[in-house]
Amino acid sequence: MQINTLKIKTPKKKRKTIGRGGKKGTYSGKGNKGQKARSGAKVDPLFEGGRSTLIDHMKKKRGFKSIVKKATTVDIVKLEEYFKDNDVITIESLVKAEIIRKIQGTARVKILGSGSIQKKLTIAKGIQISASAKKAIEAAGGKVE
Repeated sequence: MQINTLKIKTPKKKRKTIGRGGKKGTYSGKGNKGQKARSGAKVDPLFEGGRSTLIDHMKKKRGFKSIVKKATTVDIVKLEEYFKDNDVITIESLVKAEIIRKIQGTARVKILGSGSIQKKLTIAKGIQISASAKKAIEAAGGKVE
């Protein structure tokens, strides 16, 4: 490619502007009357014509919602149902047994101890466990890592 072979774009012609507003003429793109049509108009972006804004409503709402997801709870009766003797229980094994969903597997899992258990199960490190569940599992001969 050489300079003499380049195609030069022709510049666009400037349009004639009308009035003080420039390009658009008459109302200069400001519409017809109203607060925003006046000179020096500065309207608060949160102003909604006198009604209470969304932000004003949010101030009145009480409390807050934590962004930390709650732990998915699994009862030891479910473990008794789905697992065999001497099984190691991890988040992956709970997902495979379809006790919890895969999405829930990314969050925390806590085993609760309402009920009884007879199987010897080993609970892996990544799983939280309540005191009553730990007591029941250890009483059945299992262990908590």
